Amino acid sequence: MAKRFGGKYSPDGTNNAPREAVLDIREARAARSPARILYVPAVILVLTSINDGPATLVAALVGGGVLTLAAWLLQEGLVAEAAYNARKVARRPALPRKMMASLLTGIGVAIAAYTGDTGVIGSVLYGAAALGLHVAAFGIDPLADKRMEGIDDFQQDRVARVVDKAEAHLEAMRGQIDILNDRKLTMRVATFQTVARKMIRTVEEDPRDLTGARKFLGVYLQGARDATTKFVDLYQRKKDESARSNYEALLDDLQQNFAARTHKMMLDDRSDMDIEINVLRDRLQREGVSLKPKGNDE
Repeated sequence: MAKRFGGKYSPDGTNNAPREAVLDIREARAARSPARILYVPAVILVLTSINDGPATLVAALVGGGVLTLAAWLLQEGLVAEAAYNARKVARRPALPRKMMASLLTGIGVAIAAYTGDTGVIGSVLYGAAALGLHVAAFGIDPLADKRMEGIDDFQQDRVARVVDKAEAHLEAMRGQIDILNDRKLTMRVATFQTVARKMIRTVEEDPRDLTGARKFLGVYLQGARDATTKFVDLYQRKKDESARSNYEALLDDLQQNFAARTHKMMLDDRSDMDIEINVLRDRLQREGVSLKPKGNDE
């Protein structure tokens, strides 16, 4: 069932979550939504084969299972692709989920067709057509790493490895907190994730910031993930408001420290840029180049 987030006057709503947190949740759900309809054919296949004998029913169950796996892989592939597109430095997905989903869809449709009267050749043709249509509709996985110009490959690989682990920790936090089906806690975690991702984007734009951010994106995010897992396990068994308050206080502390560190990194970048500009200005003046503001060249 769909949920509404935010809204000052909505039940259990919140009015202090950043807009980016709401958008992150919506974008994650939007990435998965195109694949949800593909769970339906598997159900229809099984239901329509119940009265066609045991052999046909078994084949339908196998085909339905293949189609279900294909739909799940497509969902995960679309989410991975959305994350890849959102990042400035990213490695291609290690597992080509969308292409595997296309192949499994072709196999599933071929099995489904074989349970009818199409024969082997007709089933293969139907499967090939389904595979091609799936690729045409959803495309293939990213096949190349995404890199930034002017930054050496070694630095970008270091950043990509750290960012991959950081995103995995954040995704694990989201998955754990979603188990509770608690709107306020989901939004609270999403708000922290938005702040953490600002640090990630800052590091991607300037890998020199990685040294100062490594502990935050590694040790601290792993600790946040583990704390979330323990809290969810406890809160499922007993709605302990004290544990909830302690967990929210932990998120507050983490968020403040992440925001402060990101702000410091951005200030340092600005200071470095100002120094470079001043050095360049002095060098040009020594070369006899007059630097006049625009509009004063008369």
